[in-house]
Amino acid sequence: MNKPRKETIRLFFAQVKKFKWAVVVLLMATVAHVFAQIYAHVVFRDFLDVIISAPDVNQAIYSSALGLLLLYAGVVLVEILGDKVVHVVNIYFQTRAMGNLATDAFNYIHKHSFEFFNNTFIGSLVKKVNRYVRAFERVADIFTWNFFRLFLTIVFVLIWLFLIQAVLGWVVVVWVVVFLSVNYWFALKKVKFDLAKAAADSVVSGALADTFTNNANVKLFAGLRYEYNQFMVIVDDWMKKTRKAWTFGFYIELWQGVFMTILELVVLYIALNLWFSGSVAAVDLVLIQGLLLQIFFRTWDFGRLVRDLYESFSDAEEMAEILLQKHDIEDKKGARDLPIKRGGVHFDSVFFSYNKGEKVIENLSFEVKPAQKVALIGPSGGGKSTVVKLLLRLYNINKGKILLDGVSIDDFTQDSLRAQVALVPQDPIMFHRTIMENIRYGRRSATDEEVMAAAKMAYCHEFIMRFKDGYNTFVGERGVKLSGGQRQRVAIARAILSNARILVLDEATSSLDSESEVLIQRALENLWKNKTAFIIAHRLSTVMKADKIFVIEEGRIVETGTHADLVNKKGSMYGKMWDLQVGGYN
Repeated sequence: MNKPRKETIRLFFAQVKKFKWAVVVLLMATVAHVFAQIYAHVVFRDFLDVIISAPDVNQAIYSSALGLLLLYAGVVLVEILGDKVVHVVNIYFQTRAMGNLATDAFNYIHKHSFEFFNNTFIGSLVKKVNRYVRAFERVADIFTWNFFRLFLTIVFVLIWLFLIQAVLGWVVVVWVVVFLSVNYWFALKKVKFDLAKAAADSVVSGALADTFTNNANVKLFAGLRYEYNQFMVIVDDWMKKTRKAWTFGFYIELWQGVFMTILELVVLYIALNLWFSGSVAAVDLVLIQGLLLQIFFRTWDFGRLVRDLYESFSDAEEMAEILLQKHDIEDKKGARDLPIKRGGVHFDSVFFSYNKGEKVIENLSFEVKPAQKVALIGPSGGGKSTVVKLLLRLYNINKGKILLDGVSIDDFTQDSLRAQVALVPQDPIMFHRTIMENIRYGRRSATDEEVMAAAKMAYCHEFIMRFKDGYNTFVGERGVKLSGGQRQRVAIARAILSNARILVLDEATSSLDSESEVLIQRALENLWKNKTAFIIAHRLSTVMKADKIFVIEEGRIVETGTHADLVNKKGSMYGKMWDLQVGGYN
């Protein structure tokens, strides 16, 4: 058994153990239901026997028949009540278990690193979670409604057949063993087709999500025909694999029908001869036929159910593989929710590379004093944004130390670290929620008044109030209903509201016009008081007032100083960049 399959079974069984008393009641109610369902045929046989074998009609015969009829009604009532109890308990058990699986998956996936999400199709990931949860439902249903009932039906039917005539019981025993074994073998053969179909289905979902997310690019680059042709190749592969899986299933069910017909004819032929020899009564033929129908009813879908079971496990295994994948970034044992009281930052001989490839940060050392404003500038790909990602511990460094107030960031829990560092990225992404909710994400306990005050400081209150629903306006998926500048101001408002000790602005004013930038700069000057701030920018007008400027190239600091120091330094990289930007004004 492969590791994801074992993990899936472990996770599913863990949910069963959480609700063991509900499961016990469910199983007992199922036993009562199936026994009553089989016993009802026996009572009806006795009812017919009393009527048919009576030499004449009299009160005693009538009373006996009436008593059996009432018994039959009672047995049917037990059958119905048992089934309803199973339904009620199953609703309680499955909904809670499925909810647990969904929330556990949600929690575990969100703890994966940025690298994980960068390498994973989000649409495909969402579908894997849904399949994982639904797989538990199908597996639980198959065992509850099918396999367990099949087992009980076979046991109870065989008991009565052996009581009628042992030869009938042995014929059915042999048939059941052969039928279920062959169906199981066919089901295993079909697993490879189901796995291929499930994989192709995930590829289709991923392609849909990718093109829908990049709909703007498809339009702007006239790429619809190209993407359509690419998608048709993917869909054609899915169709072929689905057709193979379904065709194989059709032939299996064809074989089942033939094999069941043979059993019915053989058993009835034997029963007819037993009746002819006087070994069984005529009414026993009715009971035998009823019992055979119960066997057929339960075993007909056995092959399909085995295939559904394996398909469900296959669906769940896609998620189990992710749940088995160790988190790249984990809190070390003993990590605590530590406060950042002053805001001092120290990079001490830090080395870092993505995926053990080319070094991005190499022997980087610098110190930022509390409440100091530093700017990180340099050519694209030089490592500026990586410095911030390492500070936020979105990646683990390969070597060296990063200290906050003299404490290694490894000693902080990830949540406590990131809660005290406010980031305004170059391209802020919003939740598909209201503007109020998106700003409040900076401090979820904030009042409406505090949210509005932060929005005013970020100079976005005015444009928000122009919307019909004001702060209750939904921004659309990823904030598409807002312009780039509006999203950045909302993100700045969110950072202002967080009141974090350390601020990081990664091209935070790049989408603002000159007038808005001036307003934001004023707001940031107020916000920066008594706070440590990192400013990443290509527009050097943004970093002129920084206390210290670090020019970073190929993961190393090549120049350090204030704007005045660097712009007047002969041959400095900063000076050349300043000249290209005409003194900082585009």
